Amino acid sequence: MVGLSAPAALRISPRQQDIVLSVVVPIFNEEGNIPILCERLLPVLRNLAMPFEVIAVNDGSRDQSLDELRTEADRHQELKIVNLRRNYGQTAAIMAGIDHAAGEIIVTIDADLQNDPEDIPALIDRLNDGYDVVSGWRKDRKDAAIRRNFVSSLANRLISRISGVKLNDYGCTLKAYRQDVLRGMRLYGEMHRFIPIYASWMGAKIIELPVRHYPRKIGKSKYGLDRIIKVLLDLIVVKFLDRYFIKPIYIFGTFGILSMIMSVFSFSLMIWLRVFDDVSMIQTPLPLVSAMTLLVGIMSILMGLLAEMLVRTYFESQQRAAYYVRELINFEGTR
Repeated sequence: MVGLSAPAALRISPRQQDIVLSVVVPIFNEEGNIPILCERLLPVLRNLAMPFEVIAVNDGSRDQSLDELRTEADRHQELKIVNLRRNYGQTAAIMAGIDHAAGEIIVTIDADLQNDPEDIPALIDRLNDGYDVVSGWRKDRKDAAIRRNFVSSLANRLISRISGVKLNDYGCTLKAYRQDVLRGMRLYGEMHRFIPIYASWMGAKIIELPVRHYPRKIGKSKYGLDRIIKVLLDLIVVKFLDRYFIKPIYIFGTFGILSMIMSVFSFSLMIWLRVFDDVSMIQTPLPLVSAMTLLVGIMSILMGLLAEMLVRTYFESQQRAAYYVRELINFEGTR
């Protein structure tokens, strides 16, 4: 992947039909908010004086959201609709929007009117300053103090500490990206909030920008406390992919060796008790512990070897390298 310098990556093409900005809006049961969102969002984007598109992803809405989107699309040619077959979740909806985006800049924003479209120009200005990802920070968040704000604050601190990417608000959907940092990225589960982490793996420059936030007035929030468990599990996956995706034998093998060491220790203690303290082997759980830890150790190492084979199959079948190149200098075909 050949990287672009900050000014070059954001320079508007002389062909005005080329899309420079793509705004991705995941939508699930937001029929009352869609007309208002279009009324607020489109004028802001038109004032930017750059070719743009708005990609609204209908994530299997059960209300009249799709009908409202069709009505708005008839009125505004810049609005494009991706209609998913069923409800796949916010991460899948954002991924679908990114996959269909043509812009060099991609901005994601919620449809619930809690994000302010007026903040989009400021995000793009920070991209022009040389950053690859600009993440919104709902500094004055208008949500439930304990159930949403406090829990989210704890989660953000945990994610920042484990990932090493320090952000105050991972959950804010309002973010701006260079298209090249998202190229080839695949998201699953609830991992849309971890896009800055993935981008940092590719050497992206990330900055956080305070944005406005408003209380929800129409519709109901789709977020519940059950999402905390999902986020924590996804965080474990992210950490594993960060440290051990290329060499999974390191984590499986380490666990296997430690388990086998425990087996040897248990077996040795069992023999010691039998020989020196005349304690029968069947009077202690040590024989069972020795056998179980030995089997677990062997199985962990074998799983690590199997994972190594799968990783090689993954990279070689897709002709992908285990690294990313930001820029090539003085190579044929490059500048």
